[in-house]
Amino acid sequence: MAPDPRYPIGQFDPVEPATPAIRATAIAGIAALPSELREAVGGLTEQQLDTPYRDGGWTVRQVVHHVADSHINGFVRVKLALTEANPTIKPYDEKLWAELADVRLPIEVSLGLVDAVHARWTAVYQAMTPAEFARTFFHPEAGITFTLDRHVQNYSWHGRHHVGHITALRQRLGWS
Repeated sequence: MAPDPRYPIGQFDPVEPATPAIRATAIAGIAALPSELREAVGGLTEQQLDTPYRDGGWTVRQVVHHVADSHINGFVRVKLALTEANPTIKPYDEKLWAELADVRLPIEVSLGLVDAVHARWTAVYQAMTPAEFARTFFHPEAGITFTLDRHVQNYSWHGRHHVGHITALRQRLGWS
């Protein structure tokens, strides 16, 4: 049976409470994402960037802009959880965001945002204490209270997940 193209690295499976090693691995994933994403899209033509990664999926360009949108929101959620008592975050409709005019911009715009957000995000995560990783925020759409332990693992996975979409497409279509 062929792997599910929606989940090229498997579905998210958090460990809570996280160990220091799990946190360190997740933070390393946050730190590495900008270069991994740049490598995944390196050398692609405009036509290739406008190719969906799977039938019914977003284009590579939309994926790159989505990662920037999602990770900006993720970073803000961490800062809210660190400065407020279990804040209720503002969800957003990622599918509608992926249709807005800015997703037609060159991907370098969002690659630069990912560089900047991840530099700041990594600095915050690396300075956090175990007690801070236990801090929470409430996601009203999901109806779930997230710890920052779960959150760091989620976004480390999320970045690898979308890099996996791009690299699987490149491999499937023989783009070197």
